[in-house]
Amino acid sequence: MQYAEFISIDCGGTNNYTDPSTSLEWVPDTGITSHGKSVEVENSNGDLPQYKRRRDFPADDKKYCYALSTEERRRYLVRATFLYGSSTVSEDTYPKFQLYLDATKWSTMTVQDGSRVYVKEMIIRAPSNSIDVCLCCATTGSPFMSTLELRPLNLSVYATDFEDDFYLKVAARVNFGAPSTEAVRYPDDPYDRIWDSDLDRRPNYLVGVAVGTERINTTKNIDVNTREYPPVKVMQTAVVGTEGIISYRLNLEDFPANARAYAYFAEIEDLGVNETRKFKMEQPYMPDYSNAVVNIAENANGSYTLYEPSYMNVTFDFVLSFSFVKTRDSNRGPLLNAIEISKYVEIASKTDEQDGKITYHRILSLVVADNEFLYQYKLIYLIVFTWK
Repeated sequence: MQYAEFISIDCGGTNNYTDPSTSLEWVPDTGITSHGKSVEVENSNGDLPQYKRRRDFPADDKKYCYALSTEERRRYLVRATFLYGSSTVSEDTYPKFQLYLDATKWSTMTVQDGSRVYVKEMIIRAPSNSIDVCLCCATTGSPFMSTLELRPLNLSVYATDFEDDFYLKVAARVNFGAPSTEAVRYPDDPYDRIWDSDLDRRPNYLVGVAVGTERINTTKNIDVNTREYPPVKVMQTAVVGTEGIISYRLNLEDFPANARAYAYFAEIEDLGVNETRKFKMEQPYMPDYSNAVVNIAENANGSYTLYEPSYMNVTFDFVLSFSFVKTRDSNRGPLLNAIEISKYVEIASKTDEQDGKITYHRILSLVVADNEFLYQYKLIYLIVFTWK
């Protein structure tokens, strides 16, 4: 079972528990580190137990790293989340610090809204039998973390031609036509990816919606057995351009950059005998892709079946405008179920094992019982590096 290998750490948490929304087991980091302090979060995120507390680390010249066991050359989704939670702090003193994966800079974590959960995801092929997720270099406030998750990926999911030299930093993963603002994740997605709803309202996220955009859904099963295996629940909803166009605009963090992009289509309407749905990508214009005509049912060899074109290496601006427009010989408008966009992040050489390391803190081995299954987590420990 996929979840047997999941690692879910509640940073600053105080006890083991089962998340009621996903039924996944969470463990606290209290047995991992004596560094930093567990802080109760003011105005925490609803009833989710992993956001009741956070772990704050000192604002000094050290890197504070969680080390996670991995299987070398296996692909993983690594996710860190951050909820500061205080509405009494001025924006000038909200934390701003750096997030690293091994020696590779992952992100500048800048809190602008204390009530928002910031999600940072990286897709990697593990370079060794462990990886370090590190915080450091605060310019305001103190580095902190709310959760840290590791999700193994199977088969060739998210394989690229460049994975020896680049990680994939997730910039957008959107479920179009979603019935609510709630994201889709495990158990609907066996890899526990987070598919954000297109109804989520935040600045510069999916604005510029074309007139005539309508939401559709189906309860029929969708065949998703193609490469990235998006969840059936995501593919059961879509938007359609009844006026012949679908268009959106969104900001992509740390762009312009080279990216890997995926579009997910499934014909979830029953077209009449004389009806066709054909369209092209109008924006951004890329000759290798924009001239191709999408006919979902034909491309996927049937309705209710995934068609997943991907764009291996494309350049996107910070503000991405994208649109699909129906062809002249089509009598139905374009349709879109989901998209994913990830930035290529060049992998930096890992710091030598003895370089600057101060101490190891005790390794935590956790045994989690779930019915007849017994899982051994050879999990996590905290390392402190002197920043150089």
